[in-house]
Amino acid sequence: AATVTVEDTIPPTAVCLDLTLQLDSAGSAMIIPADVDGGSFDNCSLDTSNVSPAIFGCADVGSNMVILTVTDVNGNTSTCTATVTIEDSVPPIALCQDLTVALDSSGNAIVPAADVDNGSSDACGIDTLAVNPASFDCSDLDTNTVVLTVTDNNGNTSTCSATITIQDTLAPIALCQSDTL
Repeated sequence: AATVTVEDTIPPTAVCLDLTLQLDSAGSAMIIPADVDGGSFDNCSLDTSNVSPAIFGCADVGSNMVILTVTDVNGNTSTCTATVTIEDSVPPIALCQDLTVALDSSGNAIVPAADVDNGSSDACGIDTLAVNPASFDCSDLDTNTVVLTVTDNNGNTSTCSATITIQDTLAPIALCQSDTL
């Protein structure tokens, strides 16, 4: 009698698939091996698969290389690489606050966007704040509506409106002239 030992030394075939993934409102995204597996196979059968990295955040916006590792039931492994493109399409949350602003001695007032902002936020960070209009003069006394535009670090924008009340709180300056009669 002869003893025949059958061994499976043939590694599986790893087949990768590229993927585009959106960050959620918290600025994160996660994948599982099946998300980038394009039909991996083995002559016997597959046992496990892993992908690394699997968790993405704001710093990963753009193209990322991931490695898919497939292992067959006999411990043979194979890898392939996939490109995971991370996108951030979630707009920031724009929060405004109303203000009362006094004109200066020249009859003008400038309202910085930061003064209209009331805690706007974005998971990936705020890039710019802009308010329109931002400058006022005597013709703008009373209430005015402004729009705050909040742009996040990935170019997404949101807006909100605020009421700016312009006041003239400076008393006029009386100039007298001496006159001899």
